[in-house]
Amino acid sequence: MATSLEHEFLSDAALRIMESASRSGLFGYTEGQRKLFDFSCDLKKDWSKVVVGQTLWQHGGDGIDKDLRTLLNERDVSAAVYIARHESRLRARFAEVTQSYLDTPMRDRLSRLRVFWVPADFKADNEGTKKSTYDFLRTEITKDLLMHVALGGLTPQDVKRFAASRRPGLPLTILSHVKAYGYLSHKHTAKALDVNLNALRSETERLFIIGFLESESLQGGIYQVTDSGNAVLDICSRLRDYLHGNLGQDNRNAEFEHICSLLGIDYPSIPTTARLLGKDAEVDLQDPTALMLQHVAQADQDGSVHWSAPYFALPAASTLF
Repeated sequence: MATSLEHEFLSDAALRIMESASRSGLFGYTEGQRKLFDFSCDLKKDWSKVVVGQTLWQHGGDGIDKDLRTLLNERDVSAAVYIARHESRLRARFAEVTQSYLDTPMRDRLSRLRVFWVPADFKADNEGTKKSTYDFLRTEITKDLLMHVALGGLTPQDVKRFAASRRPGLPLTILSHVKAYGYLSHKHTAKALDVNLNALRSETERLFIIGFLESESLQGGIYQVTDSGNAVLDICSRLRDYLHGNLGQDNRNAEFEHICSLLGIDYPSIPTTARLLGKDAEVDLQDPTALMLQHVAQADQDGSVHWSAPYFALPAASTLF
């Protein structure tokens, strides 16, 4: 069956959204081989995570069985995306099919499935609805897919709790040190960082509770940085670029700004000339963004963090409309 204009637009939009998001400098993007899928790509940094997807528009509910089987049968993928027309009968059929997998070996693969429902009256020959649909998918795919796959499940609440530390710079210093050198013990790490032992223990336990550090022991001990912890380090590296005035042309990066907005980080609201350190610091203690930038500024001044460089996206075939 020939694909419709709507089908082609939605499949292409998914790729363009992920390619565009990679311009944030937080991860790279390459379009993948589609094989049995409507779209496929590889998100990269010091890891590689494959995303595949199917689009349901013309064919009826029976096609859902085949689409989900195709998505779930693929083993080496981090996320399986399903973009579908929003109709009651299709949602009911989707629920039936996914329910049938709960008693099979495939049940664990359901967690990687991400579904985005598009209004049934969407028309690809209408520029207004194309833009509104693209904007809707951009927000939902970034929030529900990229945050989980590329940013380790980072949430606004994680960011708020991280920023709330009353020891500016220290949480970033700990994360950077653990990533580079590991964490053998509180005493060893406190000596290596030349910080107070009690302060280090308290901040390390906070990072563990937030989920930015992990340990094989529930009581902690030998820590490692989690995917979300690495994402925070990368985001703070780009915030440092902002404070230095070199985030991008005119010190702007629209894709990074969009991702940050979904995490509750409104960094453009804080001028780069704001005093973030010292007795006369202009920091609203109720503003997570201001506190986050203060952490970055303090760690930068201390020279205590290995700041990551932007990860530039590789060229891809798709282009923005």
